[in-house]
Amino acid sequence: MGYSVVQREDVEPGGRNGQVRFVRKVLGVSAFGVNLFEIPPGETGYEHDETDSGQEEVYFVVSGSGSWLVSAGEVKEEVPVRAGTFIRFDPDTVRAPVAGPDGLTFVAIGVRPGSYEPRGNF
Repeated sequence: MGYSVVQREDVEPGGRNGQVRFVRKVLGVSAFGVNLFEIPPGETGYEHDETDSGQEEVYFVVSGSGSWLVSAGEVKEEVPVRAGTFIRFDPDTVRAPVAGPDGLTFVAIGVRPGSYEPRGNF
């Protein structure tokens, strides 16, 4: 049978300041990127875009709250989020998560646009 499973606590924290758990690597996912981020209260996560990789990203807020600092050219916004929020970014949009008073935990999923082939009308 082809599957893999891992518990959150079994994925070592890594990345900048130990804020990311590289779930994709541990599970052996090759079709898309998927990682877990845990930003401590009041801290700002990694500001970046995906221009080089071309990935569109979707984040799902698992717990906590905060915002994303978003910029595209001269336009800058702060987008509030809370548990249950989905937020999507084009590859060239610069973004940085900012944790609220309870921290911000989210799952990031990324893949190049056009990779998904819809089945049905959903």
